[in-house]
Amino acid sequence: MMEPLAQQYFDLAETTGSFIHDMKNHLGTVLLNLQLLAEDFEEPETQKERRAFERFRLMEGECQRLVGLSNDFLRFARIDELYLETVELDTVIARMVDFLSPTARQCNVDVNWYPSPDLPMVRLDRDMFEKALLNLMLNAEDAMPNGGTLTLQARCEGAFVVLDIIDTGTGISPELLRKIFKPFQTTKPDGNGLGLATARRVVVAHGGSIDVQSELGHGTKFTIRLPAVTHP
Repeated sequence: MMEPLAQQYFDLAETTGSFIHDMKNHLGTVLLNLQLLAEDFEEPETQKERRAFERFRLMEGECQRLVGLSNDFLRFARIDELYLETVELDTVIARMVDFLSPTARQCNVDVNWYPSPDLPMVRLDRDMFEKALLNLMLNAEDAMPNGGTLTLQARCEGAFVVLDIIDTGTGISPELLRKIFKPFQTTKPDGNGLGLATARRVVVAHGGSIDVQSELGHGTKFTIRLPAVTHP
């Protein structure tokens, strides 16, 4: 039986998720109509029509941003059912490193992955975990606007497989560090503050934990611990 507090959280997440889902549908209708209206002003002949076209495009962009925020919130609120498979963490990380490396090189960021030999297998919802890991890697890349090094290294600690994601970026202030995993906490002008909160929920849903250490001007290290599979 679910604990009372957990049941309350589940009910709240379900209700909020349903509300956001309905809101997103209405936003989609508004967005479609804005796009149709904007088409009528694609070749403005007067200053008034040009202003109307610009306003339609502005509202269209805001609606798209709200739809994106709704999708991010739904991912955050509905991390309930995992589709687990037994996998090698090495293959998951290698895939994400291959995916990110081309854009990282353009930002003068070197991505290094140091797997540990004979790591135990882990049980993952691969798609969900990959998205959480990619979010952490992209955050690390953003923290190094002048280039740097992103290092991923794995090891075994008792009953857990441990993954470190280390960057040489700008670091995180102690004030922000204390609330970094809370929803809607962000320092990015275009961020919504759900990325790290969602990453934490994904890791915890897998029976793991995530911690962070950081020093301003020197970089940040996120540490993920996942239960090892002892009997594949």
